[in-house]
Amino acid sequence: MLNITKTIIGFVMDILETVVFVGSMFIVVYLFILTPNQVKGASMEPTFDSGDYILTSRVTYKFRRLERGDVVVFKSPKNPDIEYIKRIIGLPGDVVTIKNSQVFVNNNLVSENYIFAATNLWDGGCIKDGVPYTIPLDEIFVMGDNRPRSSDSREFCSVPVQSLIGQVFYRYFPANKIGTVINPLPSSIR
Repeated sequence: MLNITKTIIGFVMDILETVVFVGSMFIVVYLFILTPNQVKGASMEPTFDSGDYILTSRVTYKFRRLERGDVVVFKSPKNPDIEYIKRIIGLPGDVVTIKNSQVFVNNNLVSENYIFAATNLWDGGCIKDGVPYTIPLDEIFVMGDNRPRSSDSREFCSVPVQSLIGQVFYRYFPANKIGTVINPLPSSIR
């Protein structure tokens, strides 16, 4: 009887150790490596639809530099409890100009085959038609792919790099859209 009790206690302890180990690994991965997010709203259509589930890498930018065209998740400059998903358009020191609904970075027209609507501007927003905007150091200029429905740097100016949560690298729901998120910009302009 004593032997059976020892066996049962040993078995239960093994299960508890496994559960604690797996739980600890999950917490470490979630807090420091990657985070699941759900897209809410239409600001990134047609690239992402509201309800899509994505994985955000918290470590990508520890190993490589930010690139124009990357899709990122960051804390809203207006309310840090809210997370936004947008595309990087300009890097620190770049000059962004939106003129006649077209986007220029460092006087080069950005070919944006991932958007379906012209780039509009907001009354009272940060960006004015044809007026160059220089991105401060340690900040990035971001915009949603659905320009008419996106609150982004056109409205609230560039965002601090420190507010980045990470780079969106994978969509895991819905099933018909599962896959890696690819940067659509040519490597020569990233």
